[in-house]
Amino acid sequence: MSQDLSEAVKEATREVHSQAENSEFMKNFQKGQVTREGFKLLMASLYHVYAALEEEIEHNKQNPVYAPLYFPEELHRRAALEQDMAFWYGPRWQEVIPYTQGTGNYVRRLREVGHLEPELLVAHAYTRYLGDLSGGQVLKKIAQKALDLPGSGEGVAFFTFPNVVSATKFKQLYRSRMNSLEMTPEVRQRVIEEVKASFLLNIQLFEELQELLTRNTKDQSSTKAPGLHRREGSRAQDSTPTETPGGKLPLNILSQVPLVRWVLTLSFLVATVAVGLYAM
Repeated sequence: MSQDLSEAVKEATREVHSQAENSEFMKNFQKGQVTREGFKLLMASLYHVYAALEEEIEHNKQNPVYAPLYFPEELHRRAALEQDMAFWYGPRWQEVIPYTQGTGNYVRRLREVGHLEPELLVAHAYTRYLGDLSGGQVLKKIAQKALDLPGSGEGVAFFTFPNVVSATKFKQLYRSRMNSLEMTPEVRQRVIEEVKASFLLNIQLFEELQELLTRNTKDQSSTKAPGLHRREGSRAQDSTPTETPGGKLPLNILSQVPLVRWVLTLSFLVATVAVGLYAM
């Protein structure tokens, strides 16, 4: 009998998982070295990613290539992230939250998959949701302590799954549903490769955020944070400026980062959230 899809995914992503565990950024985060600015950027990026992912899931919820994995009440994160956006950015958060180049790359890929290759939604949903269930509580506690957040969960609603009684049992159910999906060997391999791609998108996204935070730290007197822009049509101003002149992203923002750091500096979010792929 061939290997289950979930086990094949686990094996195929073992190397990038190891890289995540040993990244400098992850180790710093584990020590509680996270700033409010960095966490706000992180949560804003997650909002954009999950909004796109869940819109594409809704479009394909009756498609047999995804339908068995449709658990909106248990898993979907957009509503929780909207609560977090209001906490971090205020009532006009939709007009002021940043949208980085790495976030845009991730969102574009999700749109492409949803419209052209819906069978690959399995890869992105599996990577994100099972990781959220496994590593979310770790990240939540670190953020609450480091940022002195309320114990009631305000600002970190994203990490709470009120409709999942047992994360372990639910992940087992999810894997079982995933393993039962009917797909050709060619589609199965494409799903596995897309899981790897989703890790790389996370690497790109969080390496970019780290680079932006580093630049802002070096230039605290600047009135604009480099590398960020509002989404098209936004006109509101925020107390923390986020646009570059003309609202454009520097084209060389990621090319300036050495290749070794690109691979090894996966953020703690990926390490703690995406590490759920390996928890039973």
